[in-house]
Amino acid sequence: MRSLAAVLLLAAPIAALEPKDVFIVCNKDVKDSRDVAAHYVMKRKVPAENVIELSLPKSEDISREDYNTKLAGPLREALKGKKDACKLILCVYGVPLRVGAQMPSREEKEQVEKLKPELDEAKKRADDAKKDKKADEAAAAQRTVDRLNRQIANLQYDQSTAAVDSELMCLWWPKYELTRWQMNPLFWQVSDADRKKSPTTLLTCRLDGPTSEIAKRLVDDALTAETNGLKGKAYFDARGMKLDVKNQQQWTGYQGYDEAFREAAELMNKAGFEVILDDKDPVFPKDSCPDAALYAGWYSHANFVDSCTFPTGAVAWHLASSEATTLRNKDSKVWCPNLLKKGAAVTMGPVGEPYTVAFPKAGEFFGFLATGKYTVAECFARTTILTSWMMTLVGDPLYNPFAREPKLKEDDVFASPKGGKAAR
Repeated sequence: MRSLAAVLLLAAPIAALEPKDVFIVCNKDVKDSRDVAAHYVMKRKVPAENVIELSLPKSEDISREDYNTKLAGPLREALKGKKDACKLILCVYGVPLRVGAQMPSREEKEQVEKLKPELDEAKKRADDAKKDKKADEAAAAQRTVDRLNRQIANLQYDQSTAAVDSELMCLWWPKYELTRWQMNPLFWQVSDADRKKSPTTLLTCRLDGPTSEIAKRLVDDALTAETNGLKGKAYFDARGMKLDVKNQQQWTGYQGYDEAFREAAELMNKAGFEVILDDKDPVFPKDSCPDAALYAGWYSHANFVDSCTFPTGAVAWHLASSEATTLRNKDSKVWCPNLLKKGAAVTMGPVGEPYTVAFPKAGEFFGFLATGKYTVAECFARTTILTSWMMTLVGDPLYNPFAREPKLKEDDVFASPKGGKAAR
């Protein structure tokens, strides 16, 4: 895997997205799934032959084996000869949300058992050296402990659970590691040269929510907002955390993301929005954010706060660790399904523990959206650093609320946080 520093350079734009570029995956065993796919075809004039019906589990989870044999494998077969035509995979209501962990093979389990005594011995050497105050020996032993822990984690596929959509970005990749994440070649700061050397990477999105009617409404709202314009205020909910820009570890940590909310507020103010920035720790209280065309904030973990009312076409997301662990459970307290129930047209979130680095920086995502050059799916792909990981985007992938009335120029968008270099 390339280091982040090696790939985050000046980048070329992603090609514009059109209805013919969208291929829809629905669950042929779920009528509502087929209905949502048909609704999208009708509303967005996607070619009917771009709908791919697969027999899939009806739950929001799919095992890694079923993902390979029932989803990814048949999808590759259905797209045979259409690889160049397909730019985006749109999963709809009824398609699983989360891929389970990869199970280790018998050989891998045997390798783990062989490594465990080495790990125990290395831990003992490290402990003994620390007790004897032999700093160099302790440090060397600890490096061995760390190396063996990494080897075991790789063999056991620790943290190989992922969002279906994020995994599908890598549909055309050769075999890749399933321990944690892969770098996203579509990220806006990846150089054109590096992107060309990378395997074909797809855009992904989903039309989903607590009900199939909500999933359909996301399309209708997007079309209405494109016709009438997205009007309203921009709300950003930071926590008052101070960033030391010289400390690179903070750029993708809590401090860097908190600064990104403040920078997003600055940029949307330049775009002409009435901006409300809350720069203290408690989240916006209930019923405090009327007419929220744009919203991003954190951190009320798995505890939705009903703070916003949304105009048609609103884009809203909350940065926390579990906010898309379900999209269809009507009684859940996580943010994504509740934002959709309240009327948001677009949201995003992780299906498991994402680490902050998995989220787009708010200023970058909303900044590119405000240029009117990119759809929401393109903005998400441009500002999400990782693939084969936890994030999923929910909404109409072709939605471009500012195409008719751009608010910013592309040069107005900057790498967040300011002062931090591209190699974050």
